[in-house]
Amino acid sequence: MQEPTFLILTALAAGPKHGYGVTQEVAEISEGTVTLRAGTLYGALDRLVEQELVAVDRQEVVDGRLRRYYRLTDAGAGKLAERARRLRKHAEVAESRLQARPNLALGFTADPFGACA
Repeated sequence: MQEPTFLILTALAAGPKHGYGVTQEVAEISEGTVTLRAGTLYGALDRLVEQELVAVDRQEVVDGRLRRYYRLTDAGAGKLAERARRLRKHAEVAESRLQARPNLALGFTADPFGACA
């Protein structure tokens, strides 16, 4: 599962949202590091609907335009929970291995060019 997909499912875990709401929530969750463009978002939502991980919750017309709300399905919640568990496990291993690094144990951090700060 790619990061944008994980973030879209995470955004929908709190309840139904329309596309712009999903985009805003993803930006907030990712602390601004992930910005979804409309084509990327709606392509992903269409794929997630096909996979039955997300469903269309309702539609309404706002200012003459159709606004579609999406919700996380039970299958989507299961996939999200599974992925969150795997990411947590991987993060724990990474943190454990970083703690074992001699330079971190001594309080030093290495920069990308090999010098110690």
